Amino acid sequence: MKALQLVKYGEIKDSLVFNEVSKPTVQAKDVLIEVKAAAINPIDKSIILGNLQGMMPIPLPSTVAYDVSGIIVEKGEEVTNFEIGDLVYSRVPQEQMGTIAEYVAVNAMAVSKKPGNITFEAAASIPLAALTALQSLEYAGIKANDKVLIHAGSGGVGSIAIQYAKSKGAYVYTTTSTNNVNWVKELGADRVIDYKTEDYKTIVKEADIVFDTLGKNYSLEALQVIKQGGKVVSVVGPLDEDSAKMFGMNDYKLPEELSKLISSKGAVYKFIFMHPNGAHLSEIKLLIEDEKIKPIIDKVYPFSESVEAFNHLASGRAKGKIVIKIS
Repeated sequence: MKALQLVKYGEIKDSLVFNEVSKPTVQAKDVLIEVKAAAINPIDKSIILGNLQGMMPIPLPSTVAYDVSGIIVEKGEEVTNFEIGDLVYSRVPQEQMGTIAEYVAVNAMAVSKKPGNITFEAAASIPLAALTALQSLEYAGIKANDKVLIHAGSGGVGSIAIQYAKSKGAYVYTTTSTNNVNWVKELGADRVIDYKTEDYKTIVKEADIVFDTLGKNYSLEALQVIKQGGKVVSVVGPLDEDSAKMFGMNDYKLPEELSKLISSKGAVYKFIFMHPNGAHLSEIKLLIEDEKIKPIIDKVYPFSESVEAFNHLASGRAKGKIVIKIS
């Protein structure tokens, strides 16, 4: 079968190659998906550039990407919750990475039937971003009337997080650039802050939850705008100490400035590692079918233009998700 593979770390144009590879073998707990569409995310770019070698070593060459939608064509003997012919979507586990290919084998626990009211391309755009949003905001205990700040509302994760928070009845602040203000408002955010003309720190006060998708100074500033006892969940900021221990970093300490702010606010700070979860995707499926969440797609590329899709991702200018139509 044909697959887009990472053959060496470095620049996108030098690192990605179409290869003929063997069709994946289905293990007892797996389903084999005939891939209809795949989506790409910032983590895919980071892997290609070699930025995650220490944390996530992978053998080279490896087929790239994690988000997928398609049709089950084979299943392992222990799989009871799916049938051949089911239309599904998934964020595949790390060890099964490789969705920009004609077929991918996936542990059935990471798979859900796809929403019935959207295309394969739209379904492929959902899993990683939606799981990140759901798992982050649920860790923070989001509930009706919470004041929530979601940074980068026009991004893949931010655009889903806004809609998920609104489905829970929260009041949502979000940040975006001038060009994106109107369409981010259409996602349902209550207060869209144009970071080019406004300082969000003068607008957001006493937030219950900050969802940090930007890191660096934003992780520190999150502690300034939350209320006493508020919660900051981050997908790009410093690791918290419990998360560091998961990676064997037993001597790790939070940066001192961040630690002091957490203490002074009596706050909770958590770095969220998104984990594949078919049951969570089934929850998202229902929200999409109820039209409480809609996929936001920037552009769909044909399989043959997958490298161009990665160049578009690297530009950082996508509004919503970049999808590759495989078949």
